[in-house]
Order: sequence, then structure tokens, then C-alpha cells
Amino acid sequence: MQCTAFATADEYHLGNLCHDLTSYGYVEITSLPRDAANVLVIGTENAAKEYDPGMIFFFREGSVVFWNVEEKTMKKIMQVLERHEIQPYEVALVHWENEEINYRRGEGQSKLHRGEILLNSDLDIDEVILQKFAFSNALCLSVKLAIWESSLDNFVESIQSIPEILKSRKKVKLSHADVMQKIGELFALRHCINLSSDLLITPDFYWDRENLEELYDKTCQFLSINRRVKVMNEKLQHCMELTDLMRNHLNEKRALRLEWMIVILITIEVMFELARVVF
Repeated sequence: MQCTAFATADEYHLGNLCHDLTSYGYVEITSLPRDAANVLVIGTENAAKEYDPGMIFFFREGSVVFWNVEEKTMKKIMQVLERHEIQPYEVALVHWENEEINYRRGEGQSKLHRGEILLNSDLDIDEVILQKFAFSNALCLSVKLAIWESSLDNFVESIQSIPEILKSRKKVKLSHADVMQKIGELFALRHCINLSSDLLITPDFYWDRENLEELYDKTCQFLSINRRVKVMNEKLQHCMELTDLMRNHLNEKRALRLEWMIVILITIEVMFELARVVF
């Protein structure tokens, strides 16, 4: 069986999405604890394989994880989801940066081993939902991070010619407004990664649920979340230094221009005074 995760937007309207999906015959699953906030769990009878019921986790942060859902149903749900997205991403990027991982039900403790998820077949449905939530939470972070990695790669590509231009003493064709826009893009990306997401810390939900925390942490390790975040922050720091250099360079040019304007104005005033004295 397969578990597939997508990051499709900055955020979802979960309330409206729930109402829309239930009107199509899907069933909301409400067995998650209250502190598992900002997530909507939906069940579907259209499972890809009969060994496990189809289930979908929608995270408010703009990610969705499908468990054993047939492809036709997945496409229908994605179409419904489009109506409830805030700042949606490009469709091609969404499908390119997805995560797919196989899973099975079987004997033994639930775990992630060699790229495959094992769910204990002896667990009751509520415990299975909790464990799927933990795995989904980590997969949600991975696909979201992949979108931000793509955004940073595009940003790096847009400024990669600047060092060579500076090295060859050519004029950089960027205005002060352009540079400030670049700085704003960097700060927005840095805010998403370090402040508005759970990439740097384990969510509070897992603090008193050690077994779920272990599943979450192991999945994050498998997906190299911490290493990827570290690499992204190093790239962001380098980009910040470059944009700061450009801003300082433009500020110096502006200051020099103002100095010359003052000199010219003083010169004109002196000439007028001389002309008045002479004539």
C-alpha cells in the first residue's frame, strides 16, 4: 500500500473544506485528541487496496497526506481542495515535490524501516489513526520544506550572476527597490522555515506521547529534515550577505550622488554671488 504527501498551498480553510468534502459523501474522522489541532482527517471507502481503509490528513499549513487512496479518488479530492487553498503553488511543482512511501499492516511494533512503514495489525482503529497522524506530520514537513527549497533555488538562480558582475567591475542592473524586494523575499522565506513551522522543534503534541514522538522523529530523520533545514539556513545566510552588500553599495552610490548635488548647488550659489558682486 502507498502513502503519498503533497504541499499544495500556503494554507487551507479547513472548516469550509470539511463541509465541502462531507457534502460529497466523505466521512470526517473525529477521534484525534483535541491537542492535535490544525488537522482534518477524512475517511473514504475508495481504498486502493482492501487491506486498509483509505484515509486523508489535511494540515492547515497547506499539506495533504493520502493513505491507501485510489488515484481516481485522489484526483477528485485534489480538485475539491483547490477551492479552499490560500496562495496555491504551481501544479507542476506540487506533483514534482511530493513524497511517496510504501506501508503495510503486519505483526510487530509500528516503525519505519528501510523506507517502508509497518503498522501493527493488532492495534485498534484509534491507535492506527494516531500513528498515521505522526507519520503524516513528518511527511507534511518534508513536502513543505521541498517547496521552500525550490523557492530558494529560484532565488539563488536570480542573483547568481551578481558576484561575477561585481568581480568584473561591471554595473549591476538592480535598483534600490529591486534589492529591497529581494531582501523581503529572503526574510519571508526565513520566517517560514524558522518561525512559522515545526521544522526546528518537535511539536508539543508529542511531549507526553513517547511512542508517537519516536515515530515522528524517526520519519524526520529518514527524510533528512534537520540536515535540509541546516543547508537552507546556510544558503539563506549567504544570500543575505550578498543582498546586504548590494544594498550598502546602492546606498553609497546614492549618498555620493547627493554629495555631488550639494557641491553643484553650492558652486552655482557661489557663481551667482560672484556675478552679483562683479556686475
